[in-house]
Formats: sequence, structure tokens, C-alpha cells
Amino acid sequence: MKKIFITIFIFFAFFSCKDNAAGTSKKIEQKGETAKYPSDVLPFMDEWTILLGDGTHKQDLVNFEKKDFFYVENNGKTDWVVYKTPNSGITSKNSSNTRTELGQKKHWTPEEGGKLTGTLKVQHVSTSGDARVAASYSVVVGQIHSDEGHKNEPLKIFYKKFPGHTKGSVFWNYEINTKGDNSGRWGFSTAVWGYDIAVVGATPTTFPKEPEDGIALGEEFSYEVNVFDGIMHLSFSSEGHETKTFTKNLLKSEYSRKTDMPEQVKILYSAIGRDGVERENAYSGEIQFFKQGAYNQTNGKNPEDNIVWSTGSETYDGDIAKQYKNGSYTEVWFKEATVGPGVLPDKGNE
Repeated sequence: MKKIFITIFIFFAFFSCKDNAAGTSKKIEQKGETAKYPSDVLPFMDEWTILLGDGTHKQDLVNFEKKDFFYVENNGKTDWVVYKTPNSGITSKNSSNTRTELGQKKHWTPEEGGKLTGTLKVQHVSTSGDARVAASYSVVVGQIHSDEGHKNEPLKIFYKKFPGHTKGSVFWNYEINTKGDNSGRWGFSTAVWGYDIAVVGATPTTFPKEPEDGIALGEEFSYEVNVFDGIMHLSFSSEGHETKTFTKNLLKSEYSRKTDMPEQVKILYSAIGRDGVERENAYSGEIQFFKQGAYNQTNGKNPEDNIVWSTGSETYDGDIAKQYKNGSYTEVWFKEATVGPGVLPDKGNE
């Protein structure tokens, strides 16, 4: 009998090891339940690729996860997809900032349109940075990104919270599709709840007053980005907060003359000399795609070189484990999200 038991044990152990060695997507049992992949929670993962904060780039996201960057957490009642990335890691060639962020496979023009939704909560933003720098303590949780021309961004949705504050701000940023040379590019920020991007500290270590109508870490909010016939329709909602809606024409510029530059931009970008104008037809005819996840806006670059985007955050020489241990990272959880074609907007909600 003992001999039979040993034979059976060896048989199952052999095939179990064979499965693991082959790299199958067989799920692991945890506490009596089957472990889940992000694609089990957000079934649209076949529409995306991903770049992780350690430089991993993955094309097929079905049954894919990576510990400490892209995985599933359950808070006792709800499954969430976690996007986590340090202040310093390996990122795309055109950016100084790390990301664990989805990139849409399907591309489209503003005339063709597209729609992206998400319900999320920001669990952490970098606790180090320079309070004078607009990008400090912030993360981008959704984008529209151009894939030709200057490759600028007609939309970035930000969450930002200063250290010591309970509540942070949600705002969206429109970057001009610069006419001619792109060295003069700038972005204009609009507050949803709390402040816009231009509200900064007077010194590296002093912060503005906490926003009264802000969003706390761990507080859920939702957004909808609907581009239809060249018009971008934005909607933001959160329990206990006023729902906010906005529209922006992506086919005709509001900023095609020097006199069109908003006062916010003149103040924020004066130190780095960016005063360009936008081409008259804005992003018309230019290929776009959505991005979603955690695009960390903090980095270790010297603020004196760029007081808008170089945050001087702690990076621990790029040691990711040390960054995670010491608050030098961002972490965003999504429980719902969709992507698809743009739709005729409900005028009653605008």
C-alpha cells in the first residue's frame, strides 16, 4: 500500500512540475479560491498592450500579471486591477516618467472618435517632490495620445495630492498640437474637483491650503471620455461630489494666436519659455489612441531645469524595492473600465 501511495505521489508531482515549467496560464489556488488575472476583472485586456515600470512590454494581456506592477487585489468584496510604478525605472524613449499603463491597440482620428471609461481609486502618489513643481505628487490615470506629428496629448487626466493633505485634486490637461516647432508646446489644465495643475507651493516644502472639494486617497471616482465627430466630451462623477462635464473641440484650435494663451499658461510656463501657438485645425486628421493606468508624473530630475515637470523626487538610484518601501511610487486601482467607438452624446447630461 505504501508503495502504491509513493507511485501516485510521484505521478502527480511530475505533471504538476511539467505544467509550471511550460509556463502555462494555469491559475493558482489561494485560500480555496481561484486566483484572478487582470483580464478576469477587466475583460477588455485583449484591446491593449502594456508597459510596466520595470520596462516590461507585453502585447498579450489575457491571463497576464506581474507581481508589484500589474495584478489583482480584493478588498473583501470587490476585485480591483492594480497599476503600480516607481518614481524611477525603465520607461518609454520619449518620457522621463515611469508608467504601468495600458496602450490601446486600435488607433483612430478625432473625426472617427472613440470612447474610454474607468472607475478607480488612487491608493498612493509619491510623497517626495518639490512643491513648486506643477507635476509633483501626481499621477495620470487616463490619456488620449497622438501617434503622429509631434505626438502630443490632447488629454491627460490627473490626480494630485500634496503631502499631509487628506484630499487631492482631479483635473484634466489639454496639450496644444503646436504649430511649427514643438519646443513652444504647453498644456492648459481644468479643475474637476480641487485645484488645477497650476496651484503650487511658494517654496519646495510649503503647500497650498487643502482643497475643500477634493478627492481623498482610496476614494472612488469615474470618468468617461467620448470623442464623437471631433468633439471631446468629458464626464466625471464621484459619490458625494458634483458631477462635472466638459467639451473640447479637437478639430479647431482656441489657441492659434499669441493673444489666445490663457493666463494660467503664461504664469506656469513663463519660467521655461514655452509660448507657442497651436495649428488652426488642432488634432484634425491625426491618429490617436487611448491610454489608461498609472503614469507616474514624478521623477528625480532637477526642478531648476524645468519648474513645471522636473519634480526632484526621491528615486534611491532606481532601486525599485527601496522606492516602494519609502513612498517613492504611485498606485492606482481600477474596478471597471471599457473602451470602444465614440457615441452620440446625451445632450441632457451636458
